[in-house]
Amino acid sequence: MQEKFMKEALKEAKKAYKKLEIPVGCVIVKDGEIIAKAHNLKELKKDTTKHAEIIAIQRASKKLNSWRLLDCEMYITLEPCPMCAGAIINSRIKKIYIGTLDEKTGAAGSKLNLFEDYKFNHNVEVEKNVLKDDCEKILKVFFKELRESKKKNISN
Repeated sequence: MQEKFMKEALKEAKKAYKKLEIPVGCVIVKDGEIIAKAHNLKELKKDTTKHAEIIAIQRASKKLNSWRLLDCEMYITLEPCPMCAGAIINSRIKKIYIGTLDEKTGAAGSKLNLFEDYKFNHNVEVEKNVLKDDCEKILKVFFKELRESKKKNISN
């Protein structure tokens, strides 16, 4: 089941990729059904807060008509940043599944761990490395192409 939903998050990441956004995708599941999907839109919308997780939380809240996403699970292709980790905690999501880790800004254990190192009014379960290779690959290819594109622009 975990792989099925992470594959859906990867489909969202591919949408971001096609828009030249960092390819991160996210889905939120309740009672075995996807209630929200999203991908990064930070560049397109020129808005720092348009991370996949934030957009998915907004969509799920609208669908459930509540800011409390009780008994919901989130599947994210990349470890959440501190902003997204805070939103996950505050929205009361039960569990998150992470595809790959983010050594630069990850807040689920890579840089810091908002889910385990601090005491909040809500605890989120975390499972890491779900379809890790696939989630890692799309990011590596994206950044490789981005670097190559920048080199071409500099030499032209």
